[in-house]
Amino acid sequence: MTHSVKHGKNTRTIMDPLAKALSCAREADDRKASNIVLLDVSRITTLADYFLICSGRSSRQVQGIAEAVQTRLRELGVRPLGVEGEREGHWVLMDYGDVIVHIFYHPVRELYDLESLWSDGTVVSLDEHLAVRQGESS
Repeated sequence: MTHSVKHGKNTRTIMDPLAKALSCAREADDRKASNIVLLDVSRITTLADYFLICSGRSSRQVQGIAEAVQTRLRELGVRPLGVEGEREGHWVLMDYGDVIVHIFYHPVRELYDLESLWSDGTVVSLDEHLAVRQGESS
């Protein structure tokens, strides 16, 4: 679910956090990201509602996944608050406010092990959502 809010000359799209996270997950899946995990962290932190964590097999693939996610959300009218690590491609962090996307080069993901660090979060099953390809709602 999305809606636009006009503030002065700028129009900003507001998207449901889960829909936004699922859009990111679908785009990562389309780019062959591996081990995609969506964590609902809304009950344990005020940082975000969802963390999307996935891996690429090379720094170039990590960069490609990040670029594809940003492009798709931009098409939906959503812009990141910040993006870090794109140049190196080892760990790209994209902050979309209520959704934070972590795209790791596989060995770096093992080192930081965010799933263990945020293990009090609830894993959202992506099986049915990644099969949905029509539109962005599920």
